[in-house]
Amino acid sequence: MSAQAVATEVLSSSSVLPPFAGAHTAGGQDFEVIPFNAGLGAEIVGIDLGKPLSVADFARVHRAHLDHHVVVFRDQRITPQQHIDFSRRFGKLMIHVLHQFHLANHPEILIVSNIVEDGKPVGLGDAGKYWHSDISYKPLPSLGSLLHAQELPAEGGDTLFANMHTAYETLPAEIKAAIDGKVAVHSYLAKYDDMKKAANWRPTLSAEQLAQVKAVSHPAVRTHPETGRRALFVSEGFTTHIEGLPEDESRDLLNQLFAHSTKDEFIYRHQWREHDLVFWDNRSLIHLAAGCPTHLRRKLFRTTIEGDLPY
Repeated sequence: MSAQAVATEVLSSSSVLPPFAGAHTAGGQDFEVIPFNAGLGAEIVGIDLGKPLSVADFARVHRAHLDHHVVVFRDQRITPQQHIDFSRRFGKLMIHVLHQFHLANHPEILIVSNIVEDGKPVGLGDAGKYWHSDISYKPLPSLGSLLHAQELPAEGGDTLFANMHTAYETLPAEIKAAIDGKVAVHSYLAKYDDMKKAANWRPTLSAEQLAQVKAVSHPAVRTHPETGRRALFVSEGFTTHIEGLPEDESRDLLNQLFAHSTKDEFIYRHQWREHDLVFWDNRSLIHLAAGCPTHLRRKLFRTTIEGDLPY
């Protein structure tokens, strides 16, 4: 049985799992899950992801991720391979189309960075400029992403996360009715040319790369495959239009959804600390990079886990 299957089996047994907040030591590491006050998110304190997790400990982490949608692991002094190994316990890893910014010898890791060396960017410097769910433009979008801080600026560089379950649940009735059963189109190229013109981070895509990012269609409202909760599944970063609607109606409806889903009350703002590793659920959230002064160095490593076909 795979580690993921074992963890799922453990998660299904309420007699095995302890409460999700508070310390737990039986069978593994002594760590706490401490929810934030933001309505989403939790900090996992006292865990070392450089050490193998027991099945029970992994199940607690998995459960915390489902309950809080984004979890923060502090002071994780782990190697890229340890980052990859932990990520793989949740599923298959996705290889980002921009091979130019893969970490050497670790194609599973995308470098997110504003650093330029010898006249060339070492990573994707404008990643997260628009609200988005990572890799929603694939037939099997991402389950989640894990971002590990390597170098942080002295100011700025925050990441914002918006809860798309709450956004859906609080939609006005008429908008809920308008998107019921609708399908939205997602494209990696939705903002690509605009960002390429605005800065020098984005390379020209080859024919092979373009073939990897053909537009796909997904439900505008998806059901989380592990919790059963419904969530909006559109974003300004990758969603181009809603199928079956005239262009002006599609744009107006999407603009209403974008504005509603990023209200302050749905957002957790993460202020990075050294060696943070942040793991978020792309089926539940959209996120945004707030940016930092261009002269301050910022570098993070990201893995992304493949998810399921949205329904």
